[in-house]
Amino acid sequence: MRRSWVVWGVGLAAYLLAIFHRSSLAVAGLAAADRFDISASQLATFTMLQLLVYAAMQIPVGLLVDRYGARTVMLTGAVVLALSQAGFAVAQSYGAALLARTFVGMGDALTWICLLRLVVSWFPGRRVPLVTALSGTVGQLGAIAAATPMTWALGHLGWTPAYLFAAGVSVVVAAAVAVLVHDAPEGRVLRGPRLTLATVRERLAASWAQPGTRLGFWMHFVTPCSANAFTLLWGFPFLVKGEGLSEGQAGLLLSLVVVAFMYSGPTIGWLIGQHPWHRSTTVLVITWAIVATWTVVLAWPGHAPFWLLVVLTQVVGIGGPASMIGFDLARTSNPAERLASANGIINQAGFSASLVAVVAIGLVLDWRTPGASTAYDADGFRWAMATQYPLWALGLVQVWRYRRRTRAVLNRAEMTASVRGEG
Repeated sequence: MRRSWVVWGVGLAAYLLAIFHRSSLAVAGLAAADRFDISASQLATFTMLQLLVYAAMQIPVGLLVDRYGARTVMLTGAVVLALSQAGFAVAQSYGAALLARTFVGMGDALTWICLLRLVVSWFPGRRVPLVTALSGTVGQLGAIAAATPMTWALGHLGWTPAYLFAAGVSVVVAAAVAVLVHDAPEGRVLRGPRLTLATVRERLAASWAQPGTRLGFWMHFVTPCSANAFTLLWGFPFLVKGEGLSEGQAGLLLSLVVVAFMYSGPTIGWLIGQHPWHRSTTVLVITWAIVATWTVVLAWPGHAPFWLLVVLTQVVGIGGPASMIGFDLARTSNPAERLASANGIINQAGFSASLVAVVAIGLVLDWRTPGASTAYDADGFRWAMATQYPLWALGLVQVWRYRRRTRAVLNRAEMTASVRGEG
């Protein structure tokens, strides 16, 4: 077990750093707008491309992990993150910076599914839900490092040194992955069956045919999109320009979102381990809480009070760990040989929704904001943040729909097993 925790710890460090790189633009949005002289929609394009690449790569990454193993794919991701963040540090033009953030999304995409595979390979089944939840929770420390500390680094060191230091840390983590991570207890490097177009098509079709996979997909779609849009790009400008807070207060509130990730993750992991039949109910309750809290904030006359914004960070933050419930549906609905592929399908959902939210917020801000590109106001942000409602509505309807189908399948399976036992 000691060896299991070492492998998990190094894999977790790689994921934590991927979260840091993913979130490192959140507190630099206004600085990036000034550095590259861009509008809100152009600023949103940074995160849009990053999320688009991340979401588009989830299924290919799942297939790659099934074929080449978690260690090889995770090591590749750490190297790509180091190189792309170094490129972002020295970029002088908008085009060069876009290219660098595209590769940040690629390196980020190569990490999480690898960590999920390591957890399943190194821990007994009864511990997998809790360790998975801990992985997502502790990994969010990377977002904390991208909030207040990154704000300080950008203010005191400047753009290029801050991002070059981040790139250097990735080099250290890549070396640790190369030395300490093994694919499984029985082998340092494991390889799966060779991939052909026919096997890929068959594996993905079999995973998607499972109602549990589809339910997990929509769970992951609806729960984390608000937290991602908030922490990756628009939370900091919303709090500073829309709610009139100082940059220090905004950085603190972004850190509080991550605090919510951290304490709610183990709680949700324990809850779904003890009550697996209530996984979809948990998702529905959390999503409705997110919708209700945003409604109060956006409807508040004038600037929302600080205590209400703290509540918003906590409720929105819980949505991140709630998305992990979708991966537990994949685990209990698919055999081990196609688990990474199913996880890739599910992981694609939340980041696709986040991508739509980020782009929609930027477009509406440009529509509602006259004058300078960063002259946002509270009214513009109310309109922009309201673009989340269609995403929540779609996700809630689909979770309700597929939870009924999944329960029907499980009930039939139990009845069949009972009849066979009696026979």
